[in-house]
Amino acid sequence: MKRRTALALLASLPFATAVRAQSSGTGAKFDPILEGAGSLQTLKAVIVSVDSEEVASRAYNGSSLNGSTNIKSASKSIVSALVGMAIDRKILEGADQPIASVLRADFPANSDPRLERVTIGNLLSMQSGLARMSGPNYGRWVASRNWVRTALGSGFDGEPGGGMLYSTASTHLLSAILTKASGRPTLALARDWFKPLDRFAIGSWERDPQGIYLGGNQMAMTARSLLAFGELYRRGGVTADGERILSQSWIDQSWTQRTNSVFNGDGYGYCWFIKEMAGEKVFYAWGYGGQMLYIVPSKKLSVAMTSREDAPSARTGYRDALHGLMTNIIAAS
Repeated sequence: MKRRTALALLASLPFATAVRAQSSGTGAKFDPILEGAGSLQTLKAVIVSVDSEEVASRAYNGSSLNGSTNIKSASKSIVSALVGMAIDRKILEGADQPIASVLRADFPANSDPRLERVTIGNLLSMQSGLARMSGPNYGRWVASRNWVRTALGSGFDGEPGGGMLYSTASTHLLSAILTKASGRPTLALARDWFKPLDRFAIGSWERDPQGIYLGGNQMAMTARSLLAFGELYRRGGVTADGERILSQSWIDQSWTQRTNSVFNGDGYGYCWFIKEMAGEKVFYAWGYGGQMLYIVPSKKLSVAMTSREDAPSARTGYRDALHGLMTNIIAAS
């Protein structure tokens, strides 16, 4: 769907009732845009922050601003941050570290020699070359007895460092690497390392049969928690109180384009999409069903959007409608 079509969709659908709306004096200019977004029947919440101040917010379709949502693949960006934090703490060596240095015990017998070439960075940018465990293969993968070994033993669809092969197994391997290298569950790391970040909290989070938290899916979070995470990146890795919990270097690496999305051609870094909207460079996390986090550094702008993740219109048309909504927010800012 073209951007013009997405904007038309916002304008043409009948309004749904927003159950709660808030805006500060500086955020009143966003009110007409957020009111119009009520036409999106599966939208749950939109929160707009400018320079660390929440200036406008609205909940839709019987939802609450403080309600929890499965943020789906938007959680991949959180796993990426945890990898950066582990590197900052010298638990991991860096993005160029081969995954064999941590996961070799899970390699299959007589493994494909290309496994030796796969790096942590390859997993982060979806360039491992490993067979995809998303889409039609996802159900088979999560039904297996060992998700890590199944991902490592299912062969290659490409070469390490090649084009994007989007796969939740890649970020799950990162969760396994974090767990094995640190000796602690990924959720425990997140709760510890993100503790200084106000309003950030992870609720329920699915685990695999070995107890490893599912890297890149099935993570519960509120829209405000997602926004707090985005604001951490926008501020360059420091909390609102000025405490550094993530290096600027890691944010720069994460927001460097390394490949292009197979879904829409947008740039892709370390679990972040990269796109131009309203003439501005935007970094965004995207989860199935419309779980979106947008960061516009040039505008000091962060926006979180959550939606019903089980909606039948959850794919590209709805995503483009949310992109259209974000484009309007940028223009108004």
